[in-house]
Amino acid sequence: MKHKAPFVLALALVTICLSVVSAAQALKPVQLLPPQTTGGRPLMEVLKDRKSTREFGSDTLSPQTLSNLLWAAFGINRADGRRTAPSAMNWQEISIYVATPAGVYVYDAKANVLEPVLTGDFRAATGTQSFVKDAAVNLVYVSDLSKTDRAASSEAELYTAADVGFIAQNVYLYCASEGLATVVRASIDKPALAKTLKLQPQQKIILAQSVGYPKK
Repeated sequence: MKHKAPFVLALALVTICLSVVSAAQALKPVQLLPPQTTGGRPLMEVLKDRKSTREFGSDTLSPQTLSNLLWAAFGINRADGRRTAPSAMNWQEISIYVATPAGVYVYDAKANVLEPVLTGDFRAATGTQSFVKDAAVNLVYVSDLSKTDRAASSEAELYTAADVGFIAQNVYLYCASEGLATVVRASIDKPALAKTLKLQPQQKIILAQSVGYPKK
């Protein structure tokens, strides 16, 4: 029996490793539904109801709602590839990382696809406040200064921060129109999250935004 113990332990470790590999392989690209670009509430009503919420219910976003949300945030709205939010010099340097219960993805607006980044629930890692783990999704806004023509300039950081502000406000307005709860956040352990997301040195986390249904 003594000789079997190491073998059993080794077998258990192999099983665990295979399970982890299998789980990582299970996260595949998600083809988003075509966004619904008609309907919604009148703009002035939406502006009246725009607000920040820090309590979230347990309901998940439907595939259509998630697609609409991301398109509203920074999707393509013209044939020339320009977006629903402006960006300085049309750099389009902002990537949206989407943390869901299943894993973390990055939004590919051109293909309307969520590209997998990490398997597992990393919602809590996207902020230091306790409520972030309860939101259906957490959006992490990451700038890539290599896509700018002023990567070494403080102007680039200013412009990319403004670009994120435009995107976040689009999310606020969509959420107000659809009865969703949201809050934009700066309370993030950025070095830790950048390491978790395996970001490159030129990629900088600017802000994050929690989105879900209001707590009942």
